Amino acid sequence: MSVSLGSSVPAPAYVGAVVTWTPVVSGAAEGTLWYRFRVRRVGEDFAMYRDYGPESQFDWTASEHEGTYEIEVSVRNPGTGDSAAASAYYQVLPLAGSAPVINNTNHPLVLYYSAPPCAAGSRMRVEFRGPDNILNTTPYKACRDGLTMNFYIAGLREKTTYQVNQVVDTGTEFARGPALSATTGEVTLQFAPYTVVRGATGTGVLLQSTLEQPNLATDLNGNIIWYYVGNMSYLTRPERGGRFWGIYESPGEDPAHQTVKEIDVAGNTLRETNAARINEQLALMGKRWVSGFHHEARRMPDGKILVLADVEQILIDVQGPGEVDVIGDMILVLDKDLQVAWTWDAFEHLDTSRMATLKETCKAVGGGCPPFYNAAVANDWLHGNSLQLTPDGSILYSIRHQDWLVKIDYANGSGSGDVLWRLGKDGDFSLESDDPYPWFSHQHDANFEFADPTKLTVFDDGNIRYANDESAHSRGQALQLDEENRTARLVLNADLGAYADALGSAHRLANGNYHFDVGWIRGVNGEPDRSRSLEVDALGNVVYEIEAATPEYRSFRMPSLYEP
Repeated sequence: MSVSLGSSVPAPAYVGAVVTWTPVVSGAAEGTLWYRFRVRRVGEDFAMYRDYGPESQFDWTASEHEGTYEIEVSVRNPGTGDSAAASAYYQVLPLAGSAPVINNTNHPLVLYYSAPPCAAGSRMRVEFRGPDNILNTTPYKACRDGLTMNFYIAGLREKTTYQVNQVVDTGTEFARGPALSATTGEVTLQFAPYTVVRGATGTGVLLQSTLEQPNLATDLNGNIIWYYVGNMSYLTRPERGGRFWGIYESPGEDPAHQTVKEIDVAGNTLRETNAARINEQLALMGKRWVSGFHHEARRMPDGKILVLADVEQILIDVQGPGEVDVIGDMILVLDKDLQVAWTWDAFEHLDTSRMATLKETCKAVGGGCPPFYNAAVANDWLHGNSLQLTPDGSILYSIRHQDWLVKIDYANGSGSGDVLWRLGKDGDFSLESDDPYPWFSHQHDANFEFADPTKLTVFDDGNIRYANDESAHSRGQALQLDEENRTARLVLNADLGAYADALGSAHRLANGNYHFDVGWIRGVNGEPDRSRSLEVDALGNVVYEIEAATPEYRSFRMPSLYEP
């Protein structure tokens, strides 16, 4: 077997150009071929863009710097073990000469700014203003001698002209570049309408991970300022610098078609892997295989990636008579090249006889369940939905169908995986509150606060309360924990004015208030399902509220698309 690479754009191309690479394989035996793509700027290390999987074409762009790049493809036949590899060198030219330039991109709401080189030791960012004259900025980038500086400008409204200029921080002064202008394109997609119920007093971005339309961002008035239309079932987390993690679930297809990836603000894929490739690594480690990814992918401070996957096991006379397919969870820690560095299997650490608190089951296709394969119907035992590296190096894991938040001994990669505690009803903590049912249930998106590592926020869907009282609403909660004495205190227990039986998010804002997303409010009398994003103050008073006529898995209140 041999392989060669062809490009959709003949070299040289300008920085920022999207090039599609297509392998041409000859002499391959019958069977499915898997492809891996890595790229490096000559003189630097290779970076994994897409690990082995069945997708053969690869879209790539050099968005940071000009230079000579090496694009490498490796091809494998998983059935026979045959393999081949090839690489191609590709010259990328600068856009900026002696003066900066600004161009449109393939995304109508994203511009591309290129500036001449700035001196090493300095740093550069780009400022931009629309007709409202509100100042927006990209993050700073470090200058590199002899290399142009290139920036995606995002968070823009359609068919709007923006004034743009660069600022160089030399360490002793701020040098402003010339003023340029550019006009964004037209959005031709149709999105669900927004209704501002209570207006915000400031500015910002509402990034929304939706289920029935492309992931998108709006300003606080509901105007579309960004979207993504690639293969992504839902966006899981934003990253600094205009990057985002997301998961693609494809019920009915094999694990090779269940993917997790990172994209940039222009929609370019930066990293991608699939469950079948992860399973090859797990097999070598003697671990159970995963069916797919679900609910969570995010980068940790050390650059590793935290991902939630589902696993299955047939249990006999445990969660029902005879053989029952049970869906559990596996926590994966991947290195920067998407290789498995650490795992945690719920079947090895949790009590399988403690069934889902509302006895939830999954059908083989859809229904909010991750992919599974062992039976037509399975017990949805855990339905984990968020992960976070805690300030002390453990992992916080939200288990929706157990009504628990669990802290796991990760120890920044050297931990045993032991369960350190369980927070929730019938867990390890007592809760100080005069509420008749203070505990969260079927919760989403639990996170310790960065400003106070003894406090965590969580969206309380409230399914257990609703099962007993259909007038119950979902709540936004903040809990103060004393881990040593296993006590908790509700410092916020905000009634959010509606009930979401699924989805939702929670996090504290920089101003000390809280953001909550009531993710799935079921429509009645022919009304569409909808979602509601709110800001509440420390007393639980709603100070901002916007509704979308579509469900949202999560929403994130952000200063800009570059700053989660």
